[in-house]
Amino acid sequence: MKDGKINSHLARALVLSQQMLAAAEQANLQSLELLDAERLDLLKSFRLESKQVNAADRALLQQISQTNDRTIGLLEHQRRSKGRDMDIAAVGRRAVAAYSSHRLQR
Repeated sequence: MKDGKINSHLARALVLSQQMLAAAEQANLQSLELLDAERLDLLKSFRLESKQVNAADRALLQQISQTNDRTIGLLEHQRRSKGRDMDIAAVGRRAVAAYSSHRLQR
């Protein structure tokens, strides 16, 4: 591959990474999983086919990495938010249970 030529596998992997970010923003985990599997296949193909990584490939890999980091950050934020929601719901259930049993004892 000539220096500066864009690798089609990496270009497609970048598009998939951007679609993964969009799926994460919509909390569409099923779509995210399918996109990730396809992207992984493309990245493996690139690794097997490429003897040297040129500047254009490095730039694409950097963009893929940055997009991936944003996606992971967003998913982690959503996971923590869901955890907080579950904690608050558990506290509410315990409060209701405590109040219900206290009221019955009167």
